[in-house]
Amino acid sequence: MLEQITCPADLRRLSTSELKKLSQEIRTFIVDAVEANGGHLGSNLGVVELTIALHRAFDSPRDILLWDTGHQSYVHKILTGRTEDFNSLRKASGLSGYPSRAESEHDWIENSHASTALSYAFGIAAAQSSDLGEGRRVIAVVGDGALTGGMAFEGLNNLGHAGSNVIIILNDNGRSYAPTISRLSDSLKRLRNNPRYLEQQEKLEKKVKNILPFGESVEKAIEAAKAAVREIWDPTSFFENLGLRYNGPFDGHNVEELERAFRNAADFDGPTVVHVLTEKGHGYGPAENDPIKRLHDIGNPKPGSYTAAFTEALIKEAESRQDVVAITAAMPDSTGLLPFSERYPDRFFDVGIAEQHATTAAAGMAMSGLRPVVAIYATFLNRAFDQVAFDVGLHELPVIFCLDRAGITGPDGASHHGLLDMMLMSKIPGMTIFAPSSYQELQQMFHDALDISDGPVCIRYPRTPAPTVHEKEVGKGTQARKVQDGHDACILAIGKMLEPAKEAAKALEAKGIQCGIWDVRCVAPLDIAMLEDAHRYPAVITIEDGITEGGIGATIQNKLSKLGGRGPMVRTMGIPSAYVPQGNADDILSQLGLDSEGIVKVVLSLQEDLQGNN
Repeated sequence: MLEQITCPADLRRLSTSELKKLSQEIRTFIVDAVEANGGHLGSNLGVVELTIALHRAFDSPRDILLWDTGHQSYVHKILTGRTEDFNSLRKASGLSGYPSRAESEHDWIENSHASTALSYAFGIAAAQSSDLGEGRRVIAVVGDGALTGGMAFEGLNNLGHAGSNVIIILNDNGRSYAPTISRLSDSLKRLRNNPRYLEQQEKLEKKVKNILPFGESVEKAIEAAKAAVREIWDPTSFFENLGLRYNGPFDGHNVEELERAFRNAADFDGPTVVHVLTEKGHGYGPAENDPIKRLHDIGNPKPGSYTAAFTEALIKEAESRQDVVAITAAMPDSTGLLPFSERYPDRFFDVGIAEQHATTAAAGMAMSGLRPVVAIYATFLNRAFDQVAFDVGLHELPVIFCLDRAGITGPDGASHHGLLDMMLMSKIPGMTIFAPSSYQELQQMFHDALDISDGPVCIRYPRTPAPTVHEKEVGKGTQARKVQDGHDACILAIGKMLEPAKEAAKALEAKGIQCGIWDVRCVAPLDIAMLEDAHRYPAVITIEDGITEGGIGATIQNKLSKLGGRGPMVRTMGIPSAYVPQGNADDILSQLGLDSEGIVKVVLSLQEDLQGNN
């Protein structure tokens, strides 16, 4: 059946039984693909019927489909002609794990950060209704987890105020990465748990239709009847109070019911919410039985990883410090906080997909004597930079930010690489930034971070196995650690880049070039002893897995230039100011020259330049 679907139009000729068979085939296809390539599983298994119904009810790409967040778009990709390429999912030069404008005319936004689709929808709808518009319909698929984000509420409010012609499909599975945390989710849960709600709506609708003639009057009467039912089952009438027409809830795994609901919604003017109940991981036993994430993805913190080191350090410190609390933005498992939450439930806070709120809430906790630890992906902290700068930094509050997935992360692509954190965080006055190079270093840094009480601290680390080192190879405080001495060139390595720096030094030694190496450890403030030692070398190479322009290497170069004298020739190695595509993380670093071979080339080039200047 699946091989017969080459475009959305192919779906409209299928019978009910054929649609059920197709749904089963799609689920099997996705499970096989994700097991091979990794990616997001549970969310896509949950939207199979929803996506089929969308493409039967609407005419993509003429009708504009927006996905928030984009990790639930695998079925959409399959139904829009990308089945044959699906084995390349998340691979270099392959299909993106998210919608991609460069990939298909059916994809309007590359949307891998949550809570943005409604703002996109408002803007697109405004353009479509203008004199330059084409009158195309706008449909935004939004998860209940995404609605916990402040930007989503801003979008809802604006859509309701403007009366925008946007259909909002609320995909309500009660979960984001983990179970959804919000009062709105509680309100939705009340609807989910009352089957009589929908029954009462349908009964009243039938009665109204039998009494009144067809037309606008019946429409108004039906809405009044539904409003009465909502007042019984959902007193807040959340969406109506914002100016949004509400319909539902509907069975998210019934194609016919969904298609009917979507077509009805298209007949109304103004913003309309279609509330759809789905089950994350539907139809796949291992996902349905996963109590935390419903196999949202298949990546968990692995033993020996930097994430595992953080988990161990956090629990150890919390045993002796009652003031230590932990905060997550809907990702307790992926960030390594789940064991802490189970052990210290009263000291754990999941605020939902709300990074800005998490940051300022941490500021409030720190003001009142707690030591909050905010565990978050590096890429997601970008959203809360204002809060970090002015709610935490300005008040010199001892909040600890533990940034997982820092640097090149690999298959999730440009939106998920953690490349901006060092550059941005280093510009905040009083911010201390650690970059561990080993399992033991991270744990020491976390311990030292708790001793810093006059400002915020950031510890950033990659999604990779962490080297295990001897106690003597662990630094202390904010001091850099000298790894080895030399006289020809000095390599200043940040975080995980220490390992390729050491490999490069061995290769260069075979060529008669003696390199000194420093593990920078603390990138803000920089250790003056390290800078003074580097200044005596003829050449200095800095290497970081972050943006070079305005990055730590540039800061080091500037500080070296101020130490007086001729000073060394400096080369900064890192990530260019560009959106780095998906691929294997090690392959990407190699392509960017950020491996041992790349370091060797730079050092040899510097040696040639130095000889030419003599």
